[in-house]
Amino acid sequence: MGRKSGIPIKNQQDIEKMRLAGQLAAELLVMIEPKVVSGISTLEINDIIHEYTVARGALSAPLNYRGFPKSCCTSVNNVVCHGIPSAKEVLKGGDIINIDVTVKRDGYHGDTSKTFFVGEVDPKIISFVERVEEAMYLAIKCVRPNQYFSEIGNRIHRFLKPFNHGIVRALGGHGIGKSFHEDPFITHHKTNQRGEKMKAGMTFTVEPMVNLSANYDVFIDAKDKWTVFTKDSSLSAQFEHTVLVTETGVEILTDRTRIKI
Repeated sequence: MGRKSGIPIKNQQDIEKMRLAGQLAAELLVMIEPKVVSGISTLEINDIIHEYTVARGALSAPLNYRGFPKSCCTSVNNVVCHGIPSAKEVLKGGDIINIDVTVKRDGYHGDTSKTFFVGEVDPKIISFVERVEEAMYLAIKCVRPNQYFSEIGNRIHRFLKPFNHGIVRALGGHGIGKSFHEDPFITHHKTNQRGEKMKAGMTFTVEPMVNLSANYDVFIDAKDKWTVFTKDSSLSAQFEHTVLVTETGVEILTDRTRIKI
């Protein structure tokens, strides 16, 4: 693995291993989707994901990462990210939940998340969540060599501006590879600072966190030091993929459409 402009550049061996890690991460979300129903606890979701990961010879990267106590993040309704699975948190119809999984497989990480619907959800909320997913894919489409990283946030901003949603600024995407978090930090909101350019071989996450209201402010739970909430209790949605900058464009390493279970 080389480095250029401070951002790691993966060689072909690195990339092949990241494809395998990304594939397993994607598989986890496909596997868990039918189990995301009213009556299941977020701890049960965590345990299913952990057992599936271990059974495939991989590790759940979040477990004990900087003190995080569980194997995935389960962020329900007004939780933006880093929700800690709990037996006391039981899903009910009308909820939305982001499940964020990261595996470490053969020394490399694959990181992805999706916001799921629980039972019958308000059509306006469904439209909001689908909009956030579309924003992520529009941003991914701009990834290519010599593109500015700032264009990711600019694309998301341009698409979501007419809907007056709050794009979270305090958190963003990140480089990923042998380490869970590497350079660069990926901004998902509009910025006038172009920053560095993408190069072939770079791998990072695109993971916009968007609040239903126009307020993008968040706060961290004072007790657990992890759970991030919207400041105004608005709903929040997130989608995430790990991507690779190729010689001609982009490859989604955590593409769920190719997964068959």
